[in-house]
Amino acid sequence: MEDLVSEDKKQEQELEGVKPIGEGRSGAGKIAAADAVEKEEGKEKSLEEQLADALADAAEQKDLKLRLAAEFENYKKRMMREKITAMKYAGEPVLREILATVDNLERAIDQGQAEGVEAEQRLSSLLEGVQLTLKSLMTTLEKFEVKPIESMGKPFDPTNHEALTMEPSDTVPVNHILNVFEKGYQYKDRLLRAAKVIVSAGDKE
Repeated sequence: MEDLVSEDKKQEQELEGVKPIGEGRSGAGKIAAADAVEKEEGKEKSLEEQLADALADAAEQKDLKLRLAAEFENYKKRMMREKITAMKYAGEPVLREILATVDNLERAIDQGQAEGVEAEQRLSSLLEGVQLTLKSLMTTLEKFEVKPIESMGKPFDPTNHEALTMEPSDTVPVNHILNVFEKGYQYKDRLLRAAKVIVSAGDKE
């Protein structure tokens, strides 16, 4: 009987000496939990940094767009000013060329009024000066692609000709140009001025 009692006490003492499961790891568990919290806090900081970077990038992109918009607006204004200036002085090259014609006419007049020269010689000099001036002017017009329309003896074309009247003719066929009262001109591929003409009505009979 005493042996049984002693055996029970021995088992109780052994059970009292056994620690509960996990009790011996309580320190390690706390460390692991702390590490997990620190990692979580690190993740939160990383997200905050990413958000700050994204906001900074968005602000930079907005600033860039505003600067580009301002530059484009300035470009449009500059182009508009240049266009207005170009339209305002578009005739400058033509006028510069015409000035040479004015010079030639003035020289021709001066020669026609020269003192101590006979009238016939003055008239001849004046005529020669006018002819040279006309030649110079026609050269200028051709430079700007302005050309006279050849009409004499051609069939009447209402697109390029304006008929003033019709006259009978033995030499020019009917509905052909008998005489040119005022030349027509073409600018590049466009009619600048129609020729004023007299149209043949055909044989007098």
